[in-house]
Amino acid sequence: MHRSLLFLLASLFALVPSARAQIGAEVALAPGGYRWLEDATTGDPGGPIYLIISIEKQRVHVYRGDRLIGMAAVSTGMKGHRTPTGDFPILQKRQWHRSNLYSNAPMPFMQRLTWDGIALHAGHDPGYPASHGCIRMPYAFARQLFALTRIGTLVEVTQARLSAALKLDPLVVSDRGSTVVSFGSGLGDNILPPPPLFMEDDVPMLEIDPAIFTPRLRR
Repeated sequence: MHRSLLFLLASLFALVPSARAQIGAEVALAPGGYRWLEDATTGDPGGPIYLIISIEKQRVHVYRGDRLIGMAAVSTGMKGHRTPTGDFPILQKRQWHRSNLYSNAPMPFMQRLTWDGIALHAGHDPGYPASHGCIRMPYAFARQLFALTRIGTLVEVTQARLSAALKLDPLVVSDRGSTVVSFGSGLGDNILPPPPLFMEDDVPMLEIDPAIFTPRLRR
């Protein structure tokens, strides 16, 4: 018997930009510029908040579920202090913070990504990578983002990508009772591999210990 359909917004390990993400990539933002596409504090929840930061594009996209809800120009780490790429949960939040490493520099609306000094915070954006590794954001945007996130909110720092990418667990892909539907990835013939076929003999059976369970026959 088939289970409920799983309507997912991405193919396995594939990039699936939404219409808003494509629009967001085309919006020109001057250094220090930002834009919210909806009221981030009162909008429909519709999924978790997460951020994608592109070093190449010097921009951050804020998503709620599959929807792009905000974007801003940023300044990442300069040469010799490159901002690391990868997935980072927010570890600590402080509205007013000063750097422990660089001359007690102010870091308003600080959201820590690593314990060795990488964080999101409000700061000057000259239009190019200029920080010591942190991600500087416009002050008003950083304030609103600070109110929106929580400890554990995921931040992905990429070299170039700004679009969201969802990954399917292999258990979902191999489940014959699930149907995966992807929408407009724009990746040509990229399709999901077919789920493996299981024979009845491959289904694990429960072994019964006769010392614990003794069948009784009724006459």
